[in-house]
Amino acid sequence: MDSLSDFVGSLGLYMATVLAGLFIHGFIILPLILFIITRMNVFKYIRGMSQALVTAFGTASSSATLPVTYRCVEEKNHIDPRVSRFVLPVGATVNMDGTALYEAVAAIYIAQLNGIPLNAAKIIVTTFTSTLASIGAASIPQAGLVTMVIVLNALGLPAEEVRTIFAVDWFLDRFRTAINVFGDSIGCAVVNHLSRKELDALDNKKLLADNTDTNNPNSSVSFLVPNNTTTFPSNHMEPVAYANPTYSNQPETTVDDDDDDNIMDQTSF
Repeated sequence: MDSLSDFVGSLGLYMATVLAGLFIHGFIILPLILFIITRMNVFKYIRGMSQALVTAFGTASSSATLPVTYRCVEEKNHIDPRVSRFVLPVGATVNMDGTALYEAVAAIYIAQLNGIPLNAAKIIVTTFTSTLASIGAASIPQAGLVTMVIVLNALGLPAEEVRTIFAVDWFLDRFRTAINVFGDSIGCAVVNHLSRKELDALDNKKLLADNTDTNNPNSSVSFLVPNNTTTFPSNHMEPVAYANPTYSNQPETTVDDDDDDNIMDQTSF
């Protein structure tokens, strides 16, 4: 670069290129994929994800936005929690499509800034390397700047040239994080649509099992009563049934007063 103004101008064009690519990917390609596969209302889905996108822009971290993403996907866009609880954590770790786009554009910009031409083979290498580097990037602010060194080394570019984009990376990082989160939610909706039959089958099976338990209340406790039971004798006496009193012709037995006196004499207090 001949002057500072030329460098600032080229840096502005670089930022515009990254933002344009993120906009095309986030608001044209991803919604088109959502509509073609699921036939959902794209505008309603984006409106339901607005809170998660704003949080991602503010925190610049997919992991920090994950609780809000759960709520937007499940409560506003009605995605099955069994799908979202599996897809979103994986997406927050692996799916960094905005970061991949940013690293590819940044590598090409640094190469042009240093006057190094890139042929078709090197551009293909840039594409694959940026994708792999974005997968390995952590879901924390400005993690893509660290993995950017891998892309530059693959192209034979000096790693210290990362400093040329360091000043504006904090700003671009917020936009690409929002696209990463939106891409995770789109993948969640696609998986939910493709696995709808399996989820319904599981729900019907569970409902049938619940109805069976409700109709047969003894089935759940039948194992408590064994077939061969052992009875133990009780300490309580069996009730005695008294018959009606009958009178016999035998003479009554009387106790003499002398016997009573003898009994009283034998008793001492």
